[in-house]
Amino acid sequence: MTNELLSEWLQSSNSTVILTGAGMSTESGVPDFRSTSGWWKNIDPRTVATTEALAQNYSLFHEFYKMRIENLEKVAPHEGHQILADWEKRGIVSLVATQNVDGFHQLAGSQRVEELHGSIRSIRCHRCEKAAPIESFLHKESCVHCGGKLRPNVVLFGENLPQVSWNNAMEAIRAAELVLVIGTSLEVYPVNQLPMMTKGKTAYINLDIAHHAVQFDLTIEGKVKEVLQQLPL
Repeated sequence: MTNELLSEWLQSSNSTVILTGAGMSTESGVPDFRSTSGWWKNIDPRTVATTEALAQNYSLFHEFYKMRIENLEKVAPHEGHQILADWEKRGIVSLVATQNVDGFHQLAGSQRVEELHGSIRSIRCHRCEKAAPIESFLHKESCVHCGGKLRPNVVLFGENLPQVSWNNAMEAIRAAELVLVIGTSLEVYPVNQLPMMTKGKTAYINLDIAHHAVQFDLTIEGKVKEVLQQLPL
C-alpha cells in the first residue's frame, strides 16, 4: 500500500526533489565509510577524511583517497540510479541532491544533480584551488602552479559545503511539492536539515527507518534498488 501511495504522490507532484545518501551507492558495492568503522587498515576513515590529515599526514590521506578512486573503477551505477534518471527524463523528478561523491547519478543519466559533498572524480590544489588531472593526484604529484598538495574535490570534515549546490538544493526543496529521501541515515549536519525545509509531502526509503519514521509523511523500509524497482510508475 505504501508503494502505491508513493507512486500516486510522484505522479501528482509538479516539483519533486530526491535527496540521496550512502545507501544509494552501497548497493553498487561502494563501502559506506560512516557505518563500517575500521574497514580500512583498522583506521576509522572519519579521522582520515579531514583537513588535519591532509595537512599533517598527507601520505595516509593520499593513500585513502587513491584507494577510493581506484575502487570506483570496479563498480557502476545500479538500476536504482537509472530509474531516477528515467524519472527526470519523464518529468517526474526536477532535481537530485546527493551526499555521495561518486558521480553515479550523472553516470546513470541524471542531468540536474547537486553534489552537496563534492565529487571525488575531480582534483584541485588545496593551496591555490586550481584544477589538476586525476592522474597527477594518483601519482602523488604536487600542484604545477604553486607546489601545493593535490586533493579530491570532496568536502572534508571541518570544511563548509559548496555554497552554490547547497543554495540550489535548499531553494528546490523549499519549493517542492514532494521530497523523497533515499538511502541516508540523516546523521550528517547540515544536510539532515534539508527534508524539513519543505512545505510539501515527505517520504523516506531506507534499510533502517526506525529513527526517522515520525519525521516523514511516508516511510518505506527496504533496499533502495528493490523499492525503486517495485514502484508502479
